[in-house]
Amino acid sequence: MTDELELLRDWDADASPLTEPAREQARHRLLNTITRTERNPDTGLGRRRALRLATAGVVAMAITGTAVLITSEGEDPDRAGTVAPQMRNAAAAKVLKGAAAYAGDQETPVAPRGDQFIYSKRIIKERDRKTGKIKTFVDVNWDSVDGSKRSLTMERGNVIWEEPMKDGGSVWPPREWSKLKKLPTDPEKLVPAIVSARGTTDQSIDDLSGFDWFRAYFLLGELLKHPVLPPGMRAAAYEALALVPGVKAIPGVKDSAGRPGVGIAYTGQGAQKGSYLIFDAESYEFLGFRSEGSTASGRTYVQLSHTVEWAIVDRLRQRP
Repeated sequence: MTDELELLRDWDADASPLTEPAREQARHRLLNTITRTERNPDTGLGRRRALRLATAGVVAMAITGTAVLITSEGEDPDRAGTVAPQMRNAAAAKVLKGAAAYAGDQETPVAPRGDQFIYSKRIIKERDRKTGKIKTFVDVNWDSVDGSKRSLTMERGNVIWEEPMKDGGSVWPPREWSKLKKLPTDPEKLVPAIVSARGTTDQSIDDLSGFDWFRAYFLLGELLKHPVLPPGMRAAAYEALALVPGVKAIPGVKDSAGRPGVGIAYTGQGAQKGSYLIFDAESYEFLGFRSEGSTASGRTYVQLSHTVEWAIVDRLRQRP
């Protein structure tokens, strides 16, 4: 990442100092852009180009005081700041611990072979804030289990081919079953393992910074999008989310299928306005995601999504 850090250093030397909320927005945008670019390196912007765009957006914030968001969820600078561990929301912790118990009860042992694919189908409903018009997308994915074969994924109906993983390459969450199995199922070890670039677990969660906790919430959410996880991993992810300072329960929400539920949002540094996970209000079953976003043309929207089916299959385009 040396070249990207040089880009930021060179820009910072010529610009007025950013406020801390603006810096947190910049960090969030860079993390979000990098994650998406690493997952789809051959279809999106180059890593260096993506960082240049993200940095340009930060310049706009510094000059105008207004966040310029391009296909990214909105952020609320007023939410910046770390919430002390003792202030963790009890209602959110209750939901997440309930979700962990539900996941444990429903779990069935699964161990896909490396030459297989993980099939999943996800429904996305996107409502235009101005017109109220709703677009529905059906995204169908076939992910190579060990990364040695081409994978077929979709984003909002757009087909994306992912080439086999190169030596030293990686995505989050890890696609290879062997790497997923190495992730700790102890929540207090899982958090430092995923926020550390080295995957180490020797750091105490009490030493994590505000941005570390944002990374934890963001990356745990991405992990939960994976339809197949090793035994104990999904429950551990919910328990780990309960450790995140600043998680908040939002009652009276609905998922993309219209099911009533409760949202779990992150309100600390780098928080995404209107973005949360949705759980059943009674069973605490995980239902899906909600996010808000805007396009380069200025259109704003609310997006709801949930996975409707998944399976382990032997070949591309095979359905259960």
